[in-house]
Order: sequence, then structure tokens, then C-alpha cells
Amino acid sequence: MAGTILEIPMTVVNDPQSPMYIPEENREIARERAVERKSRIKEYLEVRDSIPTGTNRRERTEKSKERILEVLGGTGDDWNDHRWHISNVIKDTATLSQILDLNDKEVAEIEKAARFGRWAVSPYYASLIDPSDRSCPIYMQSIPTSQEYIEKGTEDHYAIKYNSPAPLITRLYPDRLIINVTNICAMFCRHCLRKKDISSKDMIYSKDDVRAALDYIAASPEIRDVLLTGGDALALPDDHLDWILGKLDDIQHVEIKRLGSRMLATLPQRVTPELCSMLARHKPVYLNTQFNSPMEITPEAEAAVDRLIGAGVIVGNQSVLLRGINNDVNVMKKLVHELVRIRVRPYYIFNCKKLEGIRHFRVPVADGLNIIEILRGYTSGLAVPTFIITAPEGRGKTPMAPTYLLNYNRNGKLLFRTWAGDICEYEDELLDE
Repeated sequence: MAGTILEIPMTVVNDPQSPMYIPEENREIARERAVERKSRIKEYLEVRDSIPTGTNRRERTEKSKERILEVLGGTGDDWNDHRWHISNVIKDTATLSQILDLNDKEVAEIEKAARFGRWAVSPYYASLIDPSDRSCPIYMQSIPTSQEYIEKGTEDHYAIKYNSPAPLITRLYPDRLIINVTNICAMFCRHCLRKKDISSKDMIYSKDDVRAALDYIAASPEIRDVLLTGGDALALPDDHLDWILGKLDDIQHVEIKRLGSRMLATLPQRVTPELCSMLARHKPVYLNTQFNSPMEITPEAEAAVDRLIGAGVIVGNQSVLLRGINNDVNVMKKLVHELVRIRVRPYYIFNCKKLEGIRHFRVPVADGLNIIEILRGYTSGLAVPTFIITAPEGRGKTPMAPTYLLNYNRNGKLLFRTWAGDICEYEDELLDE
């Protein structure tokens, strides 16, 4: 037919000569199987449309936006300017009280918690908070509570103390490393594992220190992958980030550059056409972000992803498994579905570390394994991230997965279970002697 690659006539599927021909009685079996397979996600189908997202809660968010603009004296144009959000970041209880109607007890808790680790939230991210719900996932991630100073935990300084061979560098792996370029974020997450290291003053680290880090990389030909983070890599001005990426471009053995940024969730207005035009000059660039709740997947976030993809930037997501925020299997499934819909690859789910001030977010490792169990086979493989435990003493990321291999050598065969629980044998090759 016209329009096909070759001029080949079309074949009717119900022709017995077609390789796709299926007898009708076999289709009846297939239909019965389809019904059984659909039943496996019945619970999710019943609740998926009721799970709050940044799209289906849009009307409430718009009302919060108008209230915030009134409190801060901003305009619609201001709202679209990331610099206005950074200049008007909310970091005092007097301003926050006008937005969320805090009571005296909540104000006292926030102010006491601030003595143990600073807090701040961008006006954009504050607009996503449900002002009437203190269990709102956005509230829980951004506003301090008494749990931060009541609970105890461990301190893990090893990631920096024993893994920084040059200024600003953290190196845990053979062929890749981190340059910590700033301590600035658009919002200081309450679950942040670096909360104790943020300090009380915003800093962009000096070019001299960055040059020392770059010199170390240039002298290490095994380093092929460099991650810029902090803080948030997109907190840097465009020209400063352009300078660092350009220097990395000049190091022949550096194959890829990565940016660590949560601003796609907390301040997507930062992803400007000018930023994307600059990033397009430094391919290949990967950006790993952190969406933890479907409520963070908003039209603004989707537009930011579109701009990055248009510039050739590959976007992945690294969630943190957090109690009351995303440890529900249906909420996590909705999150990964929303991510794939906006073309962000779910990459990791991190188990929250047992650190002081963030332990109340932790859940059993079994919760993470259960989430992977309910995702693998029950949804697109593209939407299934890897569940990660960060090993203590700076020993790096370790993947955790449900056990599918039951017996490695059962009469010369592998014995395993499928995603659906079927037990199967598999003909394996013998090991070379």
C-alpha cells in the first residue's frame, strides 16, 4: 500500500495463512486471562483517581497562589520569575502564619526546630500545601515539627570525612564523583540527609575551590562521570554553571555531566529558556531530580521537563521513601505513573537514613521491597525504579530487590518465581569448569 516502506499488500489477520491468525476458541482463553490480570490491579484502579496530584488539586493550588501573592505583594509576572521566588523565600513564622493559619503551638515548634536546622520554602512550593491538612505530603516535607529536635539518631560524617580527596569532591565509586558546588536550595527538605551540613548561610563555593576539584578530575583519567550538586546545582547563576560545565567539557575523559536538582519539584520556574539554551551546549547532560509525591507533578513541573528535554537533557528521578508521604503502594504507583507521563524516568527509591532529626520519616525496608513487588510486572518496566539502601560509612548505594530466584541448581535447572507468583524452571548453561 502507498505510504509503507515497501509496496507489500496488507494481510487480513483472520486469514489462516497469516502468522498472526488465532482460532476464536484460543481468544476465549486469552480473554479469561486478561480478566484475571486486570483483577491483580483492582485495588489500584479503585483508588487511583482519588490520589491527590498536582493536576487534580489545581483549583486549590491556584487559591493558595493568590493568597501568597497577596501576602508577599507579588504579581502574576513575579510568580513566573524564579528570581522573585528566591528573593521572597518564606523562612519566618510570621509570614508562614499568614499563608497557613498556624496556631501558637505550631509556631513555637517551628521556631524551636529552626535552632537545630534551618528551614525555608519557596512561594511556589508553599502553594502546593493543603492549608487545612498537617498530614499533607508537601507540608510534611517543608515545615519543621517537634520531631526534629525530640528524636535521636546517628551521625554519618564518613561520606565527606573519608571520601573527599580534593576540595568540594565526594568520591565513593571507581569512575565517577561529586562536586559540591553550593549549599543553596529553593526549599530545605525536612528529610534531607545533609541537613546538618547546610549551615545558616547561603554559599556558592569559590572558583578557586572548583578549580582544585577540576584539577583533581583532570589528573584522574578513570573519572568519566561528574555530578554537580550541593545544595542544588540549579541554584548557581547560569554563567557560573556554564563555566563549570565548559571546564568539564575540556577534560577529554569526562564523558557525561550530571546535575542534581530538586527545583523541578520545588521551583520549576528556574528552568528558563536561557538555562536550557546554555545546557544544550554541553551535551551530554543528565539531570536527576527528586519528586516524592504525585502532588509535586504539576503543569509547571511538566513544562520545565519539556524545556529540558527540548534542550537534549535526560531527566531521571530519585525519590526518598518517606513515612506518610509515599510508602503507600498505590501512592508510589501513582507517582511513577505521573513521572513516566511527563517523560521523567523513575531511577531510584532511596531508603531514608537513620539520621538525627529525620528518623520519623523512616519506614521498614520491607515497605520498599513491597513497593517494588507491587510494581514489577504490575506496571510498565519503564516505571519501576531500583530500591536503594545507602551503606553506612560512605560505602555507597546498594540495590535491594524481592527474591525471585528460589534455587540456582535444581536438577541442573534454575527454579524461580514470576512477578505473578508462578513457579518456573529455566534451562541454564553449565558453568565452565
